[in-house]
Amino acid sequence: MFRKSIYKTPAQLRSMVEPGLITAAALEAVRPLVRAGVSTAELDAVADRLIADRGAESNFKLVRGYRHTTCISVNEQVVHGIPGELVLQPGDIVSVDCGAQYQGWNGDSAVTFVVPDPGRPDLVARREELSRVTEGSMWAGIAAMASASHIGEIGAAIQEYIEAQGPSAVSGETYGILREYVGHGIGRKMHESPSVFNYRTPDAGAEIRPGLVLAIEPMVTAGGEETFVEDDDWTVSTIDGSDGSHWEHSVARHESGIWVLTSPDGGAAGLAPFGVTPVPIP
Repeated sequence: MFRKSIYKTPAQLRSMVEPGLITAAALEAVRPLVRAGVSTAELDAVADRLIADRGAESNFKLVRGYRHTTCISVNEQVVHGIPGELVLQPGDIVSVDCGAQYQGWNGDSAVTFVVPDPGRPDLVARREELSRVTEGSMWAGIAAMASASHIGEIGAAIQEYIEAQGPSAVSGETYGILREYVGHGIGRKMHESPSVFNYRTPDAGAEIRPGLVLAIEPMVTAGGEETFVEDDDWTVSTIDGSDGSHWEHSVARHESGIWVLTSPDGGAAGLAPFGVTPVPIP
């Protein structure tokens, strides 16, 4: 039986640069509008317009049954929140997940924001710490991809980073890692093999070698890891009501190193603390 390779050619990797940059630009367009009084539907419209203006299309809309350009998850919602009439409130923690397809290739990325709330600095600090830990764990996983031999090492690096933070220095909360939702390969389709777990597993996983492109996306909570799917059949929320955070980048491994496709600087700023310098795709 014919099995499609999970590894891309150099030319295919180059084709993935533009959809990654379009995805990054869509999230940057949303950033200044994440404030109290703005609805999640308004944020979605901004991302949709940017992607269309760049000659691409929303790959989220290509998912069966989904009609939006982003997933926007607020507070106890961790992933797959549906944009709509929900109006952001001061202090909300907001994860925005977005993707673009351009000339048959895909990008996928997610960012977490915290809406300012001068009246509740403790709440804001707690939620910003959760976002910081989640983002840091993503960069730890990306850095591991630069030298790891198998995908399992990425999940181990993510979990080790989160565990090293210990209970939050701000709130004393421990962090949970979602188990049922994981990262993935990306290319001609937004979701491809292999799966990228955000925690240690007994299985070493697929070999990491030039041509591999992964969406690395830790989903972390400020409490338990157990979740449920809300009545809309999409939104994933924590059972204990704890806050969630989601960060994601699409990353390519090539002959000379790694390059973060969904970051304009290729991941240079995020990887610097880990001693890794990204190399543009030749």
